[in-house]
Amino acid sequence: MADKDAFGRAGEDRAARYLEQQGFTVLARNWRCRTGELDLVVDDGATVVVVEVKTRRGEAFGHPFEAIDARKRARLWRLAVEWASRHRDAMQGRRLRIDAIGLIGSEPGIARLEHLVDLEVP
Repeated sequence: MADKDAFGRAGEDRAARYLEQQGFTVLARNWRCRTGELDLVVDDGATVVVVEVKTRRGEAFGHPFEAIDARKRARLWRLAVEWASRHRDAMQGRRLRIDAIGLIGSEPGIARLEHLVDLEVP
């Protein structure tokens, strides 16, 4: 695994731990279908939340959330709907939401973590 991939995976691990500490239950990690991948799918009680995780060593190339443009948000929504259609039991009576977690720092385990709740549909 390339260093960049390991760094990103460590960021996803940190994000999952953070969400569990906040009371979320992880339903899926790195869920894949033919059209893409979702980093995390978590249960927040009345809501199933798809979480995009962006990990950066610094902000020289912009804030992690800047990488989630309208095109990326639209793709995330398509993937979230695909996940929901394949997991109807988990979606029973719940709404669907997209969040983002940005981590900034050279070590994901102690990096600054920011949680952006409810990304807009483009």
